[in-house]
Amino acid sequence: MAIYLDNAATSYPKPESVYAAVNKFMREIGGNPNRSAHQRFRKAYEKICQTRKAIAKLCNIQNPSRIVFTCNGTGALNLGLKGILKPEDHVITSSIEHNSVTRPLFKLKMAGVSVTCLNSDPVYGLDLDELSRKIQKNTRMIILIHGSNVTGTVLPIAKVGALAQERGIVFLVDGAQTVGNFSVDVEAMNIDLLACPGHKGLLGPQGTGFLYIREGVEMETVQEGGTGSLSESRAQPDFLPDRFESGTLNGPGIAGLGAGIEFIFQEGQKKIARKENILIAQLWEGLGKIERVTLYGPPPLLLRTSVVSFNIDGLHCDEVGSILDTAFNIEVRTGLHCSPGAHKSIGTFPEGTVRVSPGYFNTKEDIEALIRAVEEISQKQ
Repeated sequence: MAIYLDNAATSYPKPESVYAAVNKFMREIGGNPNRSAHQRFRKAYEKICQTRKAIAKLCNIQNPSRIVFTCNGTGALNLGLKGILKPEDHVITSSIEHNSVTRPLFKLKMAGVSVTCLNSDPVYGLDLDELSRKIQKNTRMIILIHGSNVTGTVLPIAKVGALAQERGIVFLVDGAQTVGNFSVDVEAMNIDLLACPGHKGLLGPQGTGFLYIREGVEMETVQEGGTGSLSESRAQPDFLPDRFESGTLNGPGIAGLGAGIEFIFQEGQKKIARKENILIAQLWEGLGKIERVTLYGPPPLLLRTSVVSFNIDGLHCDEVGSILDTAFNIEVRTGLHCSPGAHKSIGTFPEGTVRVSPGYFNTKEDIEALIRAVEEISQKQ
């Protein structure tokens, strides 16, 4: 059986309860939430509400109705960016953002939004003084990834949130690599908008995600349609979550997402983080001893996500990844990881890196197998 070490892309395997929840929704519930008045509708609606409440509990969100379900983290980020920013607005972001931020911002820039991109140190992250200096009169938003999917660098979200609140700026956080693995508290961190996929640290199915929208943040819709509410009106409802949830929700996926979050509650976030930190420390130490291997990002002694990128001198990352897959049955990610800016910051653009991202279900034996394989490749190739 293959060793899966690509959890930064999508977590695998899922808890058994996630598979069971998806299957049960499909087989036993099957109704369309917000579209009928029969028993299956009520059961589906109840399951959707349970997951909303679980997310709220996890992220200290006071009102679960401020959580809008999306098809993934990218959908949530696009909604947050395009629902807020208008021509002549100014937005501040970082050099290590995922393309799910940089590409929407590129399009918005073409429409008249001005963008300031701050360099992020691959080890220590952002310079808060520089961030403060870059704020302008028309700065409408700060958008930052919480944890880099390339280097594992964690940005100082709480400090940026305090600054944004003080200056009256909307703060949007991409929690793709941290929510579920880290404690993310929207109140303590002054987060106005939190975008997150359901299939990574939350251990849910693919095709799920959410955007939290703080009370008082006014946003335009990016799509309109049936919500099951106020059907007599041609205008989109003005209340959440209906305002941003047009069309049929992914009921089976959301049920599975709820089960993933419940698994996190049962195991405990600290226990999950502790195990992943142990695996990362083992990985960093083992790879660091191999001749020709270059490691990128902060060492395990610093706060970091469960991601390690490396290269073997003289070998293209794609070649290393292919050998790991075909010769050793170890699955990792190679290339730019949809984050070209992050690779420019560490000098690995345009080739990229080999990225290893352990998850909660990996073992020390998995990491040792990866280290042995990399050592063998470095000696023979």
